[in-house]
Amino acid sequence: MVIQLKEELLMNSFKTIDGRGASVHIAGGPCITIQYVNNIIIHGLNIHDCKQGGNANVRDSPEHYGWRTISDGDGISIFGGSHVWVDHCSLSNCHDGLIDAIHGSTAITISNNYMTHHDKVMLLGHSDTCCLLEGWIIDVFWWH
Repeated sequence: MVIQLKEELLMNSFKTIDGRGASVHIAGGPCITIQYVNNIIIHGLNIHDCKQGGNANVRDSPEHYGWRTISDGDGISIFGGSHVWVDHCSLSNCHDGLIDAIHGSTAITISNNYMTHHDKVMLLGHSDTCCLLEGWIIDVFWWH
């Protein structure tokens, strides 16, 4: 099954996307955004060929649509999210990064994933000069 999103999929808190037992591909359009939400599990998906999206109204909660500017084209963008687990996914060939965990994202676990055909696999933090992380202790664990 190939899912080609017209706009980025904005996750809400306490949600799971589980592709176990099926060949689920999110490809050919904007992909997944986790923005200021928590308790998310993404498991067993093939995420590839993600494009930029935006300049459109996007549903960002069960009751609200809002205007979104252009997205980066990441496979999975975690922006200020917490308690996120990305496990047993395959990610490749996205417009920007495969997985970005930025702007104060915490308690992020990225385990047992296959990431290929890309030169910007993962961005952790925000930038070398951003003050949002000043004084923080960040643990990074790679499981493969």
